[in-house]
Amino acid sequence: MGSDPTVGAPRHADDIPTPSEQQAANTSLGDLLAEVSRDVSTLMRQEVELAKAELRQSATRAGKGAGMYGGAGVAGWFTLLFLSIALWWALGYVMGNAWSAVLVAAIWAIVAVVLFVVGKKEFDEVRGMPDTVESIKKIPDTLKRNEENR
Repeated sequence: MGSDPTVGAPRHADDIPTPSEQQAANTSLGDLLAEVSRDVSTLMRQEVELAKAELRQSATRAGKGAGMYGGAGVAGWFTLLFLSIALWWALGYVMGNAWSAVLVAAIWAIVAVVLFVVGKKEFDEVRGMPDTVESIKKIPDTLKRNEENR
């Protein structure tokens, strides 16, 4: 078990360590850990910036979409208004203007009641975030020391 002069020496020109490999071989473990920590920190900052940019883009698109829905709602409301006036006018020939107005109003009252009942049922079924609330309640217990770790 004598010393072998070829141990650790490059065998071929391809085996010559690169400057990066030489630097890694000469760098202490503490320096390497500090570098990894900086790289992870930089990566996390970049990921947060990417998330912010994506969120901004999504919020902009959602705002535009909400504006379009609002415009569609207004246009739909005017459509219903003018269709109601046309129905009132058409029924006016059959039964007189006053009674046709009452009939159109009654139809809209029925639609309003049905929409109210369906909407109330939907709101009554809203549960919130029960799974999230349960998991958040468990966090303080998870962070406490248990009897085995004392």
